[in-house]
Amino acid sequence: MQVLKSVNFSYVAEEDRVLAAINPGNPQAWSCWLTRRLVLGVLERAAEFLARTSALIKQAPAGVRDELVAFEREASLAMTAEAMSRTPVNVIKSSASAAELGVRMKISRQADSFRVELRGERGGGAAGLFTRAELQRFLQMLQAEIAKAGWFGTSANSSFTAPMKEAGPKPVRH
Repeated sequence: MQVLKSVNFSYVAEEDRVLAAINPGNPQAWSCWLTRRLVLGVLERAAEFLARTSALIKQAPAGVRDELVAFEREASLAMTAEAMSRTPVNVIKSSASAAELGVRMKISRQADSFRVELRGERGGGAAGLFTRAELQRFLQMLQAEIAKAGWFGTSANSSFTAPMKEAGPKPVRH
């Protein structure tokens, strides 16, 4: 199993899957295809998991918890912004050609960090420890790719769903 140090998510329309390129461009690189079912299942549970594991949110009154969740996410994205970089297209293409089907993505708590583990159908995998802010960034990156895929709205229970566009006024019959 590879140590997950960096990740790039890319939606590939021809596959209708998200490519997870782990440590792209490194000798310890590994990649897998993430299906809609796998990704949406993880994102459905992620928001509740993050809220349940947040000391700040646990101490807050119920009426302000949603705002604190949003604040914590935005603060995490700001803290991790400098770590973001672009992965060259040729590295992504190389990762795609070597990718195996992802069959498991697990996020668990370990002391003051979070363990993210990805497993492939051929036995490959990658795992790494993340800070809370890094986990928020990881989930946001994944969410951004599934937004490109148009996968939002396929799961009504997801708290990561994109806002619905308002339709124009509805016709009224008298």
